[in-house]
Amino acid sequence: MSTTVGYVRKNTFIEKLVANKLFWFLFIAFTFSYPIYKSINRELPPPLPKLYKVPEYTLTNSFNKPFGSKDLEGKIYIAGFAFTSCPTTCPALMEKMDKIQKRVRGLGTNIALVTYTVDPEYDTPEVLFKFARKRHANPYVWTFLTGSEADLKRTIIDGFKVPMGKREPITGNVDGEEVSLIDIAHSEKFVLVDKSGYVRSYYETDKHSINQMMIDVGLLANSLEK
Repeated sequence: MSTTVGYVRKNTFIEKLVANKLFWFLFIAFTFSYPIYKSINRELPPPLPKLYKVPEYTLTNSFNKPFGSKDLEGKIYIAGFAFTSCPTTCPALMEKMDKIQKRVRGLGTNIALVTYTVDPEYDTPEVLFKFARKRHANPYVWTFLTGSEADLKRTIIDGFKVPMGKREPITGNVDGEEVSLIDIAHSEKFVLVDKSGYVRSYYETDKHSINQMMIDVGLLANSLEK
């Protein structure tokens, strides 16, 4: 009769740990609670300073209706400046605004985008209406404004404190042919305005600056500020 010698293998520490119900309870509890703890205790950046309040104004929107600062009360809004026949920087600015419109969808009507023309002579409400429809601008969120030159200068230069120049002829190249175009100097920055009409910050149009603006919009939207 032969004798068989057996070897009893002992579980390693890891195997014992994995088989332990308490380990899995603690593991699951930590996995779900740590992100919550981190979120609650995360240090938020300081609030943006209130630079100054934009004076009250009333202009005309693309539906040929009066529209102004009172219509924007209680909303965060991003102001931009352009003109529809711009041959230089405006097309790129409008593309940026297109992307911003998509990014703020989740805020519904708590956010507004406002484009102020710097060429009221050409940009009538009818011209702005066609331009807005061509860009698929949501009329509940994105508003295009025109008005008299005096009212626009008062709003843009005195209110937002950004430049607005005069119509000036320039020479450009279109399809290899030299042509005369009209250009108007204006700000290429976006202006962030809070629910009470205070300018909070200015942003360049590069990717980093726009991302920062989106963060600041979110912080303002979730703020208890009035």
